[in-house]
Amino acid sequence: MTHLWVRAEQRPNEERVGLTPQGAKALLAAGIKVTVEESSVRAIPLQGYVDAGCDIAAENTWPDAPTDAIIFGLKELPEDGSPLPHRHIMFGHAFKGQHSGKALLERFKAGGGTLYDLEYLVDETGRRVAAFGYWAGYAGAAVTLKTWAAQQRSELCGPVGVYESKDALLTDLGAELDALNVDRPTAMVIGALGRVGTGAADLCEAMGVKVTKWDMAETASGGPFPQILAHDLFLNCIFARPGTPVFVPREALEQDRQLSAIGDVACDPDSDYNPVPVYDRATTWDAPALRVADSPLLDVMAIDNLPSMLPVESSQDYAEQLLESLMTLTDLTSGVWGRAEATFNEYRPD
Repeated sequence: MTHLWVRAEQRPNEERVGLTPQGAKALLAAGIKVTVEESSVRAIPLQGYVDAGCDIAAENTWPDAPTDAIIFGLKELPEDGSPLPHRHIMFGHAFKGQHSGKALLERFKAGGGTLYDLEYLVDETGRRVAAFGYWAGYAGAAVTLKTWAAQQRSELCGPVGVYESKDALLTDLGAELDALNVDRPTAMVIGALGRVGTGAADLCEAMGVKVTKWDMAETASGGPFPQILAHDLFLNCIFARPGTPVFVPREALEQDRQLSAIGDVACDPDSDYNPVPVYDRATTWDAPALRVADSPLLDVMAIDNLPSMLPVESSQDYAEQLLESLMTLTDLTSGVWGRAEATFNEYRPD
C-alpha cells in the first residue's frame, strides 16, 4: 500500500502544510495510507486529520518512518548531514546551483533516497501543477511596502509575523501607509503575467500603489532596464533560470535612481542565475530588509518563505492544486512523479 507521511515543518516561522484534512480523506478513500505528524505550529489543527481517519505520529519522527513511506513536507530538512534513505516530496532548492542544495543531494546519494521536488512537479507542457506563487507575491509586495514605509521614517524595516487572514494584513499595512501622510510609491513588477506577479500586483493595487507590469515581452532585449530604476519599488517575480537577464546590476547601487526598495520574491541569492545580484543572502522575518546602499538608499527584501505569513489561505490554495497529483502517488514511474524523478536523476551526484 502506498504510504504518505506528512511531516511537521521544522523551520522557524513555517506553519503551512501541503495537505488539508479534506485532501487526506480523499487519499484515504483512494487506498493511500496517510500518516500525519503532530505539530506545535501547523496552521490547520490536527483534529481535522484525526477525524479524516489519518494515522497520527509524534512530531519530527519521520526519520524512523517505514522505509517505503513517502515523506511529504514543504520546506527544507534540518541541515544535519544525515543520509536520506526515504523518498521525499518537498521544496529542495537543489537544482539551480544553490550551494546548500549540493549538500542535500549528497545526503540523498548517501542514503539512496529520492527527491521529488515540488518546484519541478510539472504537467506534459512543463507547467507547474501547484505553486504558492500567488501568496508569495502578495506577501512579498506587502513586506516590500513595509520596507519602503520604514525608509520614510528613516528606519530599517522591523520584524514581520503571521497574519490570521489576508484582511488582517491589508488593515495593518493600510494603517502603516496612511500614517506616513505621503503619496503612495510607484512599483514595477516583472513577471506580472505569472501567479507570483499577479499576487504582487494585486497587493499593490489594493494599497493604492501605481503598478507598471512587465513580463517576458518587455524583458526580451536582455537589458539594461533603466525603467526599473525610475520606480520606487521593484518586485522581481521571475523564476531564475539560464538566460534570465540581470534586472538590477551591481553598478546600480551607486547610480542616480528613484528605486529604493527591491522585493526579490523569487529569492535565489546564491543561484548562478540570480537576476538581482546586488545582495548575497536571504533576509528573515526578524530582519526583513537588507541595506545594500546608503547613497542613494536601497534596501532588499528577500524572505524565502513569504506565503507563511498567510498560512491558512496559502495552505488551502496550494493543497487544492496539488491534490490531483497526490492521488496518483500509486504510480511514481509516470506522470508528474516520473518527470520529477527524472529531474532528480539528472542532478543527482554520480
